[in-house]
Amino acid sequence: MKKKWSLIPEALVAGILVFFLTLTSALSSLDYMIRDRLYQIPRGIDGRIKIIGIDEHTRDVYGPLQTWSRERYAELIKVLNKNPDAKPMLIGFDILFTGNVDAGDDVFAEACRESGNVVVVEQLVYDDRMIENEEGELIRQVKNIFRPYDALYEAASTGYSNVAQDSDGIVRRVVPKEKTGSDAYDKLFAGVLYEKYCGITGTPVVEIPTDKTGRSLINYSGRPGDYEYVSMADVLEGKIDTRAFKNCVILVGAYSPGMQDNFKVPNGGSNQMYGVEIHANIFQSYLENRFAINGNTFIFGLITALIAMLLHVAFRKLKVWQSILLLVAAIGGEVAVCMLLNNIGYTFSIVYLPLVAILSFFFALAIHYVVEKARKQEVLNAFRKYVAPQIVEEISKKGEFTIKLGGENRDIAVLFVDIRGFTTMSEALEPETVVEILNEYLSLTTKSIFDNQGTLDKFVGDATMAVFNSPFDLPDYEFKAVCAAMDIVEGGEKLEKVLYERYGRSVGFGVGVNCGPAVVGNVGCEFRMDFTAIGDTVNTAARLEANAKKGQVLISDALYERVKDRVEVNEIGQIPLKGKSNGVMVYEVTKIDR
Repeated sequence: MKKKWSLIPEALVAGILVFFLTLTSALSSLDYMIRDRLYQIPRGIDGRIKIIGIDEHTRDVYGPLQTWSRERYAELIKVLNKNPDAKPMLIGFDILFTGNVDAGDDVFAEACRESGNVVVVEQLVYDDRMIENEEGELIRQVKNIFRPYDALYEAASTGYSNVAQDSDGIVRRVVPKEKTGSDAYDKLFAGVLYEKYCGITGTPVVEIPTDKTGRSLINYSGRPGDYEYVSMADVLEGKIDTRAFKNCVILVGAYSPGMQDNFKVPNGGSNQMYGVEIHANIFQSYLENRFAINGNTFIFGLITALIAMLLHVAFRKLKVWQSILLLVAAIGGEVAVCMLLNNIGYTFSIVYLPLVAILSFFFALAIHYVVEKARKQEVLNAFRKYVAPQIVEEISKKGEFTIKLGGENRDIAVLFVDIRGFTTMSEALEPETVVEILNEYLSLTTKSIFDNQGTLDKFVGDATMAVFNSPFDLPDYEFKAVCAAMDIVEGGEKLEKVLYERYGRSVGFGVGVNCGPAVVGNVGCEFRMDFTAIGDTVNTAARLEANAKKGQVLISDALYERVKDRVEVNEIGQIPLKGKSNGVMVYEVTKIDR
């Protein structure tokens, strides 16, 4: 229960972090980059929208743009309209015609009047100061307008060409209409073209949605260079069959880097897009009603915060592979939902939930690692009570914890040691004293076993059982078992003197050691298991210990054959052992050569 409640503060942190980031757009640059790649997918351009570009070729033929008479634009209109059955539907000039230049001004204005389908641009100039609008949002007011010269302003429709650049300089948004007076509004160039298109085709005008700042997100249809374009010089020189422009919307504008009318766009990569292409994209968005506005960040933040909290709890409870699948599914799900919402007109920040979810995943992974490491440390600490510390350290370094479940046949050495005179002593002394003496002797036996890298199998009353070469391989385990037995006997002699002085009682050890094959493994049932060794080798060791006198170490002939070059013994002879039909040749170890 405590663990479950401890997850609540962690989950709250994840939720609050997502909510704060969503509400403040703290990582807007990263969010823009992700949204650009996901939302601004080319959808195919409308073949009815064509561009006549004032490109390098046109400038080479007619000279710098500022030296032109506006009569040249009138000539372009006449060329496009010369075939009454193949006229374009609309002609839009993304060129600012301010002030009078020469007599060509009136010629151009008259050509626009006669054509009746021309739209030209104006330019809005904004105040540097920010003011608060009716929605409480900070905006800049229009302080001036650069309109076309008077004759052209009366002869053609106008719309402003301003587009909104985000903080990273990329054009993602437009303002469909701007307040230019107490009750007056001017409209976007592409919006004016759209309204005239609807008037010609009889299509109902659809109002473009805007956010609190009056802006809409452009869903680009094409990348830089996708729209069909021809050189203005080629059109004027008759190299282009004007029937290709029948019922099309023609946009005329700069199509050369030197004219400084190119911008960074979301789907352009390293390539910039000319202003006339941006207006073509905006016009197509009008035709297809594919604008989007910022959704309610407060509600979206709450929803994603709740999801982040649930994900965090799940990551802390699930296995790593399950968490990975959930993380991928959560990120994929959010991307799919956000793209769907964008397609129906609402755009949301997409980066914050995945970012916090990934942080939560790695946090949970780190916690899993720490907990697992602590669990393994607990196992190691438990092993230290049964296995020699050197073996535990080796396990810790290698990370090899696996002990075969069930049973396996191993060749082992088995040591049994019992306290001689313990029963008589326990009857004469207080229980607390008996336990204290017993603990002293058991500490000695345990230390001797561990010093020789043996495994403490069990305590049975005042007896101790140890095995060598189980559960892990141990080199020279037969000799180490004999060394442990001698250490017990020698240590017992010293301890005997101390205890006699303290309690007036003395006891000693009898030790039996044997080696050979045995079955080692988990013995018991599902709810209670004991890792031990069983078999004739174990039984023989126990019988040897039962026959050992105080201070005596008895070993079998099987063990003696393996260690005889390093031990000195007294031959006891063949003695009968309980449970065995034949006697066993037994030796008493008197000295060892370490």
